[in-house]
Amino acid sequence: MTAGAAADGTVAKALEVLDIVASFARPVRFSEVLERSPFPKATLYRLLQTLVGQRMLSFDPDRATYGMGMRLVRLAHVAWQQSSLGPIARPHLDRLSAEVGETVHLAQLDNGQVLYVDKRNARDPVPMFSQAGRVGPAYCTGVGKAMLAHLPEPALAEALTRQSWHRFTAKTLTTPAALRDELAAIRARGHAFDDEEHEPGIICVALPILTGGGALLGAVSVTSTTARASLEGLAALVPLIREIADVIGQETEAWRFPQDGAASVRRRA
Repeated sequence: MTAGAAADGTVAKALEVLDIVASFARPVRFSEVLERSPFPKATLYRLLQTLVGQRMLSFDPDRATYGMGMRLVRLAHVAWQQSSLGPIARPHLDRLSAEVGETVHLAQLDNGQVLYVDKRNARDPVPMFSQAGRVGPAYCTGVGKAMLAHLPEPALAEALTRQSWHRFTAKTLTTPAALRDELAAIRARGHAFDDEEHEPGIICVALPILTGGGALLGAVSVTSTTARASLEGLAALVPLIREIADVIGQETEAWRFPQDGAASVRRRA
């Protein structure tokens, strides 16, 4: 093995440990990490100590728990500013949230899964899975299906291999064939629904955020509950959500690709 390959292996292991710690969404003990880790106890301990030493993780000696380190927090903040849709979308999400009064989500695809980039709570908030920074399933969420529907076939086929197909509710689609049929319907009508497929009582309508050339950037959704809304009622919001998604797409394209993006914005203006 070359020195480069060994380094890559160590980095990959350290990143996997970071993912495990982050998955708990709270400070976590060594024994809990060990239960989810593929590494031997001694290897895991060494990786954790290295991550603490590099300030990617923090260690609380009183509680004997590991958490996210300040260096990681700083890097995450910079990544959010430079690589995500969050900073560009923020004022538009504020506007959408103020107009609809329901929960608004901004998401991007991450390795075939949904990464919730930003969120605005409803005027009357409802507990639900989604939180900014949390990763969720793509095959049974509105934003996830809206994005999957607009992937080119090779990327879609790869993303489908990364789904768990776990049945969260009686309405969850649990096979690639069933999801492909749903994605075809989404492409035809231009928007996706979550009809209590991930959480009982939670429904949403979602639209993709695309560049002028049709490349996928992310998705935006409006989420409510069956107690105070219906899919038909949420569908009435599609023109407003589409307007918001289009503006975010235009501004993101102009930011990422200044010359081509600006020209594209001028053509649509």
